[in-house]
Amino acid sequence: MSEHQGERGPRRGGASGQHHRGRDGVRRNAQGRERNRGAGDGGRQFSSAAPSQRSRRADPARLTAFEVLRAVSGADAYANLVLPGLIREHRLGRRDAAFATELAYGTLRAQGSYDAILAECVDRPLKALDPAVLDVLRLGTHQLLGMRVATHAALDETVGLTRAVIGAGPSGLVNAVLRKVSVRSLDEWLAELTDRNPDAIEQLALRFAHPSWVVRALRQALVGHGREVGEIEDLLTADNEAPVVNLVTLPGLGSAEDLADSGAEEGPLVRDSWLSSGGDLSRIEAVRRGTVRVQDVGSQLVARALAAAETTGVDGGAERWLDLCAGPGGKAALLGALAAQEGASLLANEAQEHRAELVRKALSAVPGDGWSVRTGDGRAVGEELPGHFDRVLVDVPCSGLGALRRRPEARWRRTPGDVAELGPLQRQLLDSALDATRSGGVVAYVTCSPHLAETRTVVDDVLRKRSDVEALEAGTVLDSVALPDTLAAGHGHYAQLWPHLHGTDAMFLALLRKK
Repeated sequence: MSEHQGERGPRRGGASGQHHRGRDGVRRNAQGRERNRGAGDGGRQFSSAAPSQRSRRADPARLTAFEVLRAVSGADAYANLVLPGLIREHRLGRRDAAFATELAYGTLRAQGSYDAILAECVDRPLKALDPAVLDVLRLGTHQLLGMRVATHAALDETVGLTRAVIGAGPSGLVNAVLRKVSVRSLDEWLAELTDRNPDAIEQLALRFAHPSWVVRALRQALVGHGREVGEIEDLLTADNEAPVVNLVTLPGLGSAEDLADSGAEEGPLVRDSWLSSGGDLSRIEAVRRGTVRVQDVGSQLVARALAAAETTGVDGGAERWLDLCAGPGGKAALLGALAAQEGASLLANEAQEHRAELVRKALSAVPGDGWSVRTGDGRAVGEELPGHFDRVLVDVPCSGLGALRRRPEARWRRTPGDVAELGPLQRQLLDSALDATRSGGVVAYVTCSPHLAETRTVVDDVLRKRSDVEALEAGTVLDSVALPDTLAAGHGHYAQLWPHLHGTDAMFLALLRKK
């Protein structure tokens, strides 16, 4: 039975026990409020406030976080795209915006672990709960176990949020469940849960809030890319840390003066990069103009590495560059600015028209006629424009396992089947990129995932089938574009960046030159 149903007898204040179903199919009493059984033990439990004092309004910061979770779970939205607009809509100040951001992102990151804890405190399977009620419980659990929020405040405010946005009925269940959650600390809950499961991978999955298949894949990736398996806890910890906002001033277009009053500091890894304290970046004129962009420093490094890689057989004419999978346009904008400095032209290709429009918007900050945008299947470009380009970036669609810290919901959406499904597309796009490259030209194969099936395995498979390609030392090229003595990307043919080592997303880079 749903938590919205089953309450018997008259409600306080003289409301009758009559009920009906509204247009949404939920049982309601004569006053239109949702009906609820209450706590699992059959008794009604309330927040610590007296009935007359319990809030019927939602705190704006918590309401913002709740709406983010509903958009993510109900509409398959991305938290980082939804949150800024909701902060503006609710007119949150800097402090409340920071609270809402941590509440939303922290809850999403730890969702798997919190659900395991909630399953111990709810008298029915979690999938039997109304999705909105489950999201409220997750928010309350993060406040109790993952934030410095007093227990009474977490309980009262979460019950108030429930009453305001869902209805009075479920508030009893929310109060009862969160009281059970609050009797232990997070460490105590995790210790109890992991003690029941002797599997080392499952224990790491619970402790660090990652799906077990992701933990296993990241362990394998560390070893496959030459790291120690013992680094897995550091990597998982880095995935759970709120990342610093990275900015780039587009070369020749943006400058330090654009960020003079923003509080941003120069980045430690590559020139023209900046670390921002956050806030509403749209208030910065250069950000609105597009000459300063939000972009992880790992993405900046791989784009610069392609621009710096040595080509052979150049005839002295202007180079032609290609971004084969350009949407939404961040790397294309940086490549466009770098190409303009070199007198080169850039063609940005994107398969989907709405994403191609985002690419045009990103490139609009680059003046002149040195760039253009094409809408079409990247797998066809090699056949349509064979041997046409000097430098090609193929930033293939991937699982995104290297950017989990920036996309907190992604770890719970992806499945091993996604990796297997993307493999053929990744190989086809790399083949197309190589076919579109002239002899002596260079292709940068890039993923924001360290998964071996998306990185080394793809490149190795393509190289085995072709005799016209050689791999360059990607690590050496990366080190050459980084600030001196900062990156140490290595001297192998493939380069893998790591959040726990470099403070970047886990970007993979292979540089391949046509013979």
